[in-house]
Amino acid sequence: MEPLTVEPVTTCLSPSVHDMICKLGFEGRDDCDISSIVAQHGEVCWRKITGYVSYHSDQSLDYRGTVKMLGPVCAAVHSHLLTLTEVQFEVGYTPWLQWTNFPELFAEIFDDLKSLQSPAISLGLMKLTSCLERALGDVFLLVGKECPFLLRDLLASKELAQVFGQSVMNVLKVFLGSPRGLNLRNILWHGFVSPQEIPPKYCSMMVLLTAGLGQLLENYLQQTKLTFTHRSAVTLTNFEDLIVFPVGWCDCAGTRLFCRCNLRDAFGIRRSDDKVHFHIRNHVTLLGNCSDHVQGTQILAKHLNDGKINQLPLFLGEPAMEFLWDFLNHQEGPRIRDRLSHGEINLRDFPKEVTNQLLAFSLVLLLRFVDEDLLLVLQVKAEIKLLIGLTEGYVSRCHPVSQLKKQVLRCEESIGAWPLLLGPEEPVQEPRLVDNSETNACHSLITKIMCELHQHVPESPHTLSKAGKLPAERWPQVLGRLCSTPIPTLFCPRAVLEVVAVLRRISAQCQQVSSQVILSLELRHRKWVERTLRSRQRQNYLRMLSSVRLLSPMLSLILLLITLELVNVHVVGGKPACESQQYLKFLKWILQYTENLVAYTSCEKNKWHETVSLTYTALSKIWTFSEKKQMLTQLAKKSTNI
Repeated sequence: MEPLTVEPVTTCLSPSVHDMICKLGFEGRDDCDISSIVAQHGEVCWRKITGYVSYHSDQSLDYRGTVKMLGPVCAAVHSHLLTLTEVQFEVGYTPWLQWTNFPELFAEIFDDLKSLQSPAISLGLMKLTSCLERALGDVFLLVGKECPFLLRDLLASKELAQVFGQSVMNVLKVFLGSPRGLNLRNILWHGFVSPQEIPPKYCSMMVLLTAGLGQLLENYLQQTKLTFTHRSAVTLTNFEDLIVFPVGWCDCAGTRLFCRCNLRDAFGIRRSDDKVHFHIRNHVTLLGNCSDHVQGTQILAKHLNDGKINQLPLFLGEPAMEFLWDFLNHQEGPRIRDRLSHGEINLRDFPKEVTNQLLAFSLVLLLRFVDEDLLLVLQVKAEIKLLIGLTEGYVSRCHPVSQLKKQVLRCEESIGAWPLLLGPEEPVQEPRLVDNSETNACHSLITKIMCELHQHVPESPHTLSKAGKLPAERWPQVLGRLCSTPIPTLFCPRAVLEVVAVLRRISAQCQQVSSQVILSLELRHRKWVERTLRSRQRQNYLRMLSSVRLLSPMLSLILLLITLELVNVHVVGGKPACESQQYLKFLKWILQYTENLVAYTSCEKNKWHETVSLTYTALSKIWTFSEKKQMLTQLAKKSTNI
């Protein structure tokens, strides 16, 4: 069979990979009898298929030889599927596809194969590989404990070989599991291949192989009496912060742009998850074309593997790169491509809101590649101007720096609720329990440190009182303004990320302390009012109130310190190595203090009096370090004054 005649495309494949995908499987001239591959009732003849696998003299897989040998087999399978009706396909194959937990996907792929539309077939193959990877992981867990993250490691595992047989796994390696083979999953999901470059026969073959795996799995389960279960899918939640583009952007102007860019088929795809699959692939294809075919994770990296600077950020601009990092890369982002490609997301429930964001961003990217006449027409459209403006003004929401800002503001809000929980009934009738000298010393140190830090709050319209205090109602304004300060986040140096990581841990501990204080205040105050506290509990309640009045300004001080250091975090890059280590040691000491505070204020420990001594020691160390003028905010001011 000769390769299909397709419209010429600019390939993103290397010559050797292009040869493997588009030519090698068409060199075998021997016709293959489909009856030797598929029995009358749809049973896959694995012995015949594995017989086409070639090996080198050392018994290692001969990928090129196997692709060449399996070419006619794939062609026969493709022709066979095209002769089936929908009913015949459903009766013959759907029962064997139940093990994937997504049998309806294969009915869609069958329709796509019948349509002869290259984008639809490639998209179907993308979804098939992710669905298959997830299902294979579920099979792995029948006999193994921790499923490998990478498909190549999964296919090479002894656990899957135990279930399906090594010869069967070798077939899958040729199609999916190695860059030396067809590597269909990676070339599609990393955007290396255009839809027209994928021979439809490989999609048909993967449908048949998936059904054949279902048959082998059923036999294994009957023999072992094991129960096969599927892992829960990842559900995308808390993505509200990533909603940038309005819902109604998709008007006729946007549709016309997609059509002019040869994306008509993708834009008219049935479901929102289909659009996401295609446009994620299209993002990477477009971006790969404009940066010398960068590969995989390189696409968003500052430097390429050869050490050269990635030109992509210069081409797209930092806001667009931040958008890509947020949606595709940051660990606390949705990591959509990663999760889709590994089959972790339930496609049936994929959020339309996320689809809308990716499609809008796709349109803005496509504007970089359209002809000038169309660009002039589109740029005057109000909807298009809005999308461009939103993209150009995008600021990362998932970067650790952005996450720390959210943590600080949440913690400040939590601490601000403390006074509301004390209630009007002050237990003043109880005798004074402890000497307040240490508490007074703490407040004195808080005042000194707060005055020092407040000098570095840029353009602060608020002044501290003579007691060194800022009115409680002003704290949200100060921290909010500091957290709105732009901080470069793209390609942050390692030293910056190390500091941010420690600051985040400190902030998280402060939040935990606040949550515990609120819980204790609510519980103890209610019991105090109800007069159900025993004598020792009343004494402990008084200690808690005294401690809370100290911890409130102390945690506010720490939040201010965190925020000021964050605003000036890039200064750490100019510190000598020894000073950087001393600075990190200082931050980790504050972290240790907050961790101890979490332990002391827990319901189990309830050591409220001990928090005073703990806090005094912490304040002393903070003041000592502050006098060395080695905090980032102090160094930043020093550098601007030189």
